[in-house]
Amino acid sequence: MNVAVAGFVVLMAFVTALLSGVFGMAGGLILMGALALVLPVSAAFVTHGLLQMVANGWRAILHRQHVRWDIVGWYALASALAAGVVALMSFIPSKPMLFLLLGLVPGVLWLPQSWLKLDAARPPQAFASGFLVTGLNLMAGVAGPLLDIFFVRTELTRHAIVATKAATQVFAHLAKVAVYGAPLIAAGGEGFPPLWLFAIAIPLSMAGTALGGRILDRMTDVNFKRWTRWIVTAVGVAYLIQAAQLFARGA
Repeated sequence: MNVAVAGFVVLMAFVTALLSGVFGMAGGLILMGALALVLPVSAAFVTHGLLQMVANGWRAILHRQHVRWDIVGWYALASALAAGVVALMSFIPSKPMLFLLLGLVPGVLWLPQSWLKLDAARPPQAFASGFLVTGLNLMAGVAGPLLDIFFVRTELTRHAIVATKAATQVFAHLAKVAVYGAPLIAAGGEGFPPLWLFAIAIPLSMAGTALGGRILDRMTDVNFKRWTRWIVTAVGVAYLIQAAQLFARGA
């Protein structure tokens, strides 16, 4: 890995952790696309999973007093089940397909709320979110917008939403590292970043998460939800354009 690529990955780890610290999901979506631009798909999945585990875990720790652990518990059980199912499928998307999936994921945010009466505070729906979100995470690399619809109708504050979602995503990204990491190791770790890169990127992710939390404190619940939707949608459109270009080139 050359210095330019390494610097790009480290920079994106910080910037996207900052975004996730504020909005709870936009950062992961951007980081996955950024990694897919410079790394093989399997290496991008594992790298994304490791960096996002740290960013989400640190965010959950920083806001631990707001975490709804009952939701996290049901989510974790379903996440393990989803990981087992996808591992049996041995699914690895091509790079054009990955960008297509990344571009389509934000569309979930625009589904009419009247169609979906979901509430992660209810145990059956917390379990359903764990299975569906982790399954999508393992196929598209991210699933923040899908997770978000399970929190739209909750009565949780913005701090509780960010903290609880962060805790759940530790398990989703752990599943991704486990499912894609084993085949990657068996293949000799082709394209996987060196360990020193993680030694730099992880502290920067933690710093970005902490800074994002300070920005979150200054936002209102209304602005929090409005900006999240538009930022994620803009990123999704960019990924659809990238997917179209890759398919056109036969990449």
